[in-house]
This record gives sequence, C-alpha cells and structure tokens, in this order.
Amino acid sequence: MELRPTTPRQWRHFLALLSAGIIIISFSGRLQAQTCRVSCGVNSQGQKSFMEVYEYDFVQEKPSFPGGDSRLLEFINSTRRYPKEAYKARVQGRVTCSFVVNTDGSISHVRVLKGVEESLNNEAVRIFSAMPSWHPGRNDNQAVPVRVIWSIPFRR
Repeated sequence: MELRPTTPRQWRHFLALLSAGIIIISFSGRLQAQTCRVSCGVNSQGQKSFMEVYEYDFVQEKPSFPGGDSRLLEFINSTRRYPKEAYKARVQGRVTCSFVVNTDGSISHVRVLKGVEESLNNEAVRIFSAMPSWHPGRNDNQAVPVRVIWSIPFRR
C-alpha cells in the first residue's frame, strides 16, 4: 500500500493536515505563557488598572491548596454557611468564582463569574477570601501570579 498522495484531492487533504500540524507546532511554545488581565479597580487618575496573571492551565507548576484538593473541599465545607433567607426560600445552585493566587500564595481579586443569587454569591466570595495561603504557581521555577476558577455548590 502506497501512502504518497496521488490524486489532487489526496494532495489537498495532505497539505491541509500538514498545515494544521505546522500551526499547532508553532503555537505550542506560546501556549505555555498564556496570560490574562485582571481588573484592579481605578487608579488615582481615574483610569482602570489591570494586573497581568497566568491562566491556571498554562503554568508549569500549578498553584495548590495546602494538602491538595481534598483539603480544599474540607475547608469549603467547614467554612460555608448557607445564608438563612436563601435556605428558607430553597435557593440553590453552584457559584463559580475566579481568584488570583499571588506569588506569595495569598488570595486576591475574588470575582463571581457565574452566580446564583446575591447572598449565595457573597458567601462564595467570603469563603474564597478567607482561604489560607496556597502554594504559588511556578514557571521556570519562579513564582508567578495565577488565576484559578473554582465553584462552590449550595444544595439544600
């Protein structure tokens, strides 16, 4: 069986696959440095200010909660206080937040990405803001700020 393209259709298919491979290879080096801008508020001149942080999936060593994900879930479950009015009204759902793990492991810039109801959203922000310091993310063995996205479920 010959693998060399012989018809014009086979040549187009071969060139399309070759082009896709070249594009993937050329972008793979840049994907390791994927960053995003996180809003820091307004500066003294009234202009919005931002900080550049790495995305979670694009750092060589990902930030981690002390003790790992199971300890993070324990922390969330022991810290979470279901707002009384939301509980009575049978409001439930999953609040998804983003936050930055800074180079010293501290947590900042907690934001609700997908909320449920204001009291549940505020409780999720409170929990993330109360977290102890994480082990920071690293690139080339240097600590870097990393944006993490995590959800907190509220179920009756």
